[in-house]
Amino acid sequence: MPVEHDEEHFEGRLGHALHDAGDRFDTDRAALAAAGQARGRRLRRRQRASVAGGVAGIALVGVGGALLVPWGGTSAPLPASSGVAGQPSGTASTAAPVTARELIGTLENLLPEGKVSEQQAQGAKDPKRPPYVRLVHDDGKGPGAIGVSLDRIAPGSDRARETTDCPDKALVPYDSCVSTRLADGSLLKLFQGYEYPDRRVDTKMWSADLVTPTGQHIAVSEWNAAAEKDAPVSRSEPPLTTDRLKELVTAKVWRGYVDSIPEDPKTPTGTATPAHDPVEPTTDVVLGTLLPLLPKGVEVVEKGHDYTYVVLDDGKGRSYLQIDVQHGMGDVADELFGDDSETLPDGTRVAFRESGGDKGVAGAVMWTVDTLRTDGFRVVVSTLNAATQHDAPTRETPAVTEEQLRRIALSPAWDRYR
Repeated sequence: MPVEHDEEHFEGRLGHALHDAGDRFDTDRAALAAAGQARGRRLRRRQRASVAGGVAGIALVGVGGALLVPWGGTSAPLPASSGVAGQPSGTASTAAPVTARELIGTLENLLPEGKVSEQQAQGAKDPKRPPYVRLVHDDGKGPGAIGVSLDRIAPGSDRARETTDCPDKALVPYDSCVSTRLADGSLLKLFQGYEYPDRRVDTKMWSADLVTPTGQHIAVSEWNAAAEKDAPVSRSEPPLTTDRLKELVTAKVWRGYVDSIPEDPKTPTGTATPAHDPVEPTTDVVLGTLLPLLPKGVEVVEKGHDYTYVVLDDGKGRSYLQIDVQHGMGDVADELFGDDSETLPDGTRVAFRESGGDKGVAGAVMWTVDTLRTDGFRVVVSTLNAATQHDAPTRETPAVTEEQLRRIALSPAWDRYR
């Protein structure tokens, strides 16, 4: 029975906050990776997804979260739920790090009666590889994969909020999501959704995320199949009900296991001088600047609350548009802007890209205008010929033209955020 899983890490998959970003726009992977790595070194993670033009925001997170699409896109980097370093809990423990065998035994004991198989786990001996456990559980109604991952999150941080906030349905379709604060101050999110946002496979993914007041993060996920991907649906719903998920994620034993994760000696101390990051404008501020720049005759029928997007309708069908503004992107200019890009007289670089949008959506057309000012300030805007990133197209082309996208991205109105 394997107890130490290698680089095919399962742990991050369980942190649903970043799962939200997993099946977003799939265009321009090289630019996506380069931009995400650069921003991950400098900028705080934000609730607002910045997927426009193949540039990632939260997890690019956080869900969850380097700022890269963690799954369904470029899956190489450690996801945000793997970020133990720099995410302290409120307590330090001298307890021995939890072992893989202990994790397997604990999960088996906390599950209802049934047959378990395919147990895999990773203990807490390496602070850069957070502990997790997964197995397949069959209660007689068919096998379903279940897993638990453990890490630390700074209490009150953006990442804590991202992890426990329900995602925007325009970006991540789901059947149910409830976020609550428990009596002990912990934040709990219970989510019922799907492995693939476009529903190309009917695999359901239900999850529970708990973040305690001291920063312990426990994430539980389950599927109605024996594996999260590439396994046939084996039952109508995942094995555990919402109540059972809550019982499992709130079991006190997991908190002790989180505290047994060794501290990373490379984690900056509290006496280190913090880096001064540029202040990123809020979603409301960005959308407030965007709306007056939209072309006449296009109605805004929906706009994001946590993400900087709008849904437009010009009478010929709905069209999704998303924008992002970013600081400090000058050091990845060459990766973002190729030989076919344009340089304006003032030094601003401009590129236009066309792609098929979200993977697996037939007929999708996405247009992107990407701009970079000489001081590294970037404005990138993308639009689709559909109302959401995962829905079927409602029209042949987006409602906003390439030239209109260009005018939006190059507008002097964005200069106030530089």
